[in-house]
Amino acid sequence: MLRSDTLFGKRESNTPNPPLSTTGHSSLSNTSTMSTHPSNAGGFNKPAPTSASNVVQPASGSNEVGSKLIVGPNIKLKGVEITDCDTLVVEGFVEATMDSRVMQIAQHGSFKGSAEIDIAEIRGTFDGDLTVRQKLVIFNSGKVSGKIRYGNVVIEEGGQLAGDVQVGGSAQQKDKGLAAVAKGM
Repeated sequence: MLRSDTLFGKRESNTPNPPLSTTGHSSLSNTSTMSTHPSNAGGFNKPAPTSASNVVQPASGSNEVGSKLIVGPNIKLKGVEITDCDTLVVEGFVEATMDSRVMQIAQHGSFKGSAEIDIAEIRGTFDGDLTVRQKLVIFNSGKVSGKIRYGNVVIEEGGQLAGDVQVGGSAQQKDKGLAAVAKGM
């Protein structure tokens, strides 16, 4: 079993707190740039070394997707608004409102609510208002129902799409439609 004190960067008990500043400035405002790095040897308020060897690099390929939220199997997430999420992976159940770049619903995953997405890949079920600005892909086990707007659609044999379905998921396509109407007047 993992110890919680090591998971969240908790200080070791033998590390003393930095002394309070006597210059009238709050020491709290400086704590984000200070370190109790072992190489400071006695000085607590020296800046941490910033050599390239101390910078943690992300694993290769891990930064491609940006921020990613995975709702695992048997997890239920209800009554939330999901924001600032580049990729949502639904393997459980989500009832939410969201605006994201990519949504992937696994075969046993389910999403209920409203979503504005660039790319949606549906292997499970979606029920609600779905606006896909670029590409909606419904795989053979996927079921999408509700008010659906999309830029492009791909439906595998066996995939299901039902409800109020219209082409026009992107603002660019809506602008083209308005321009065409304006020219006709």
